Amino acid sequence: MHIPDGFIGPGVSVAAGITALGGFGVALRKTHGYLTDRLVPMAALVAAFVFAAQMINFPVLPGMSGHLLGGVLAAVLVGPWAGCIVVSLVLIVQALLFADGGLSALGLNIVNMALIGAVGGYVIYRALFRLGGSRASRVPPCAGLAALISVPLAAMGFVLEFALGGTVESISLGSVFWAMLGANLLIGVGEGLITFLVIGAVMRSRSDLVYGSPTFGGARSEELVS
Repeated sequence: MHIPDGFIGPGVSVAAGITALGGFGVALRKTHGYLTDRLVPMAALVAAFVFAAQMINFPVLPGMSGHLLGGVLAAVLVGPWAGCIVVSLVLIVQALLFADGGLSALGLNIVNMALIGAVGGYVIYRALFRLGGSRASRVPPCAGLAALISVPLAAMGFVLEFALGGTVESISLGSVFWAMLGANLLIGVGEGLITFLVIGAVMRSRSDLVYGSPTFGGARSEELVS
């Protein structure tokens, strides 16, 4: 869901911008330890896929659209912090070149889709993955379910931001909540299915390149996220 300029007040927008900048800095530091030459091409492919997926928009509220996020897909394939960078860069390019999401709302969009969607979605994925014994066969379904959950979760980030600093008085908080929840639950189903299929295909061919797989790089991924 790309937030346009003026939908959220300046105070909340500035706070989100600072949070997004700090999160991006942490992501750069975290990825330095594991983003190898073998994983960089994967990150580039994921960025292209997420960019294309996010260009398909569905109207949710006046001036606002919903779309696939790709956060969990990116996080499971290249790691949560690299996934955060991938989604952030996609959002920056979309805002600057395609006016998809306002510049003053860029921090809000990064918080919702890169931090909550990718990093938060990966936390959900790891929790689901550990519940069943951390077997490689569980990577695609756990990623798909986490992707489904991450979309309405990111939408609730916007609902909170609207509650704190929404500027559109003609739309009630209740209307925003139900519109965002309903639309993004449906989008989440599609997101989960696509994530399941894509990660399943990569796992069958090169599971050692999937960050969220227990066979990633010959080491368990739990050792790489600390």
